[in-house]
Amino acid sequence: MQKAIVSTLTGLAPVLDAQVRILVLGSFPGAASLAAGQYYAHPRNQFWRLMSNVVQDDLAALAYAERLPRLLAHGVGLWDVLGECERIGSLDSAIRKPAANDFDRLRQLCPLLETVGFNGQASGKFAPQFSAAGYRTLILPSSSPAHMTMSFEQKLEVWRGLHCGG
Repeated sequence: MQKAIVSTLTGLAPVLDAQVRILVLGSFPGAASLAAGQYYAHPRNQFWRLMSNVVQDDLAALAYAERLPRLLAHGVGLWDVLGECERIGSLDSAIRKPAANDFDRLRQLCPLLETVGFNGQASGKFAPQFSAAGYRTLILPSSSPAHMTMSFEQKLEVWRGLHCGG
């Protein structure tokens, strides 16, 4: 039996600017997202529907190239806690050799950042370090199609907590 060769995967570039007040961190892009070069590209991932409701702007109806500037216009940035890893498939449980992104420059890049939301339990493991750095943190139910124990409405109730008066 031949062992599969696993290569190191590299995540997507951060979607940030100096006006970001809320940052949503996923764990690491799934296979569909990596192949498309787009955050939350899997058609059953609920991220864009959830964010459309949070910011009250139908981002899900837009072409991907239009979603990112519109998200930034609402003061929301996107990134992942991991910059690289080895993984076969898309499940967080399959991640091996994780390497965290370098968040040291976050204050410099996003001086208005107040809230960091973690899309799921895997990224949520990083919440204590962001909390210790003075950010408001919120661990969100995963938008992944693999996480269907909660209804969309139940998830949205928690996701709405991202907005803190902004």
